[in-house]
Amino acid sequence: MAALLQRLSAEPQLAGLFLDFDGVLAPIVERPDDAHLPSETRKELERLVARYALVAVVSGRAGDDVRRRVGVDGVVIAGSHGLELDLEAEAWRETVEAFADAARWPDTERKGLTASFHYRTATDEPAAVAALEGLAERAREAGLKARFGRKVLEVLPPLEANKGTAVRHLLGGAGLDRALVAGDDATDLDAFRALDGLELAVRVAVAAAESPPELRAAADIVVGSTDELLALLRTL
Repeated sequence: MAALLQRLSAEPQLAGLFLDFDGVLAPIVERPDDAHLPSETRKELERLVARYALVAVVSGRAGDDVRRRVGVDGVVIAGSHGLELDLEAEAWRETVEAFADAARWPDTERKGLTASFHYRTATDEPAAVAALEGLAERAREAGLKARFGRKVLEVLPPLEANKGTAVRHLLGGAGLDRALVAGDDATDLDAFRALDGLELAVRVAVAAAESPPELRAAADIVVGSTDELLALLRTL
């Protein structure tokens, strides 16, 4: 672990950092609207922006929402799982919003290009999952993609855009061949795979009990919390 990080930090002008927001920079909370970036993490991002060629937050949240919560000049934001970088995604906005309206799920997070149906606060979790499986099937029948994450069902346009395509797009635009990606959920596996073939790749899993086992298996480094991830960032 130390050797990988030392190689990355030795020449920061050649490297990019790609960080998820929820569960990586910001602790997971019961209500997504309550998520916030700790002040010490914000200070660390400010330091990293001054050192590295690229610091980006690649999130499932809408870009404007992430930008407001991060509040650090120079951090590149790629929202909606990379969909905001896909010109075809905008055509699906009304379809996603109409589906969210019709779903009438009690804990729905609307993100413009995607919608998240949370069940973290459900009193009967198995019943909530069963109901959401039915909702997922209706989404697919409507031509949308549906996938489960950490206590959430996400519905989004049927496009190839994902966190991995966002990472590759940003790396290519900056001309970089070294990168670190940190994530905590299944959607971050696409970002992990985007580093394949780079001169230097560091994949960090922020592995909570709810994180998929595949994430831990695919990682070069595993930490157990946002606090541990912050400690890792301080070594860069």
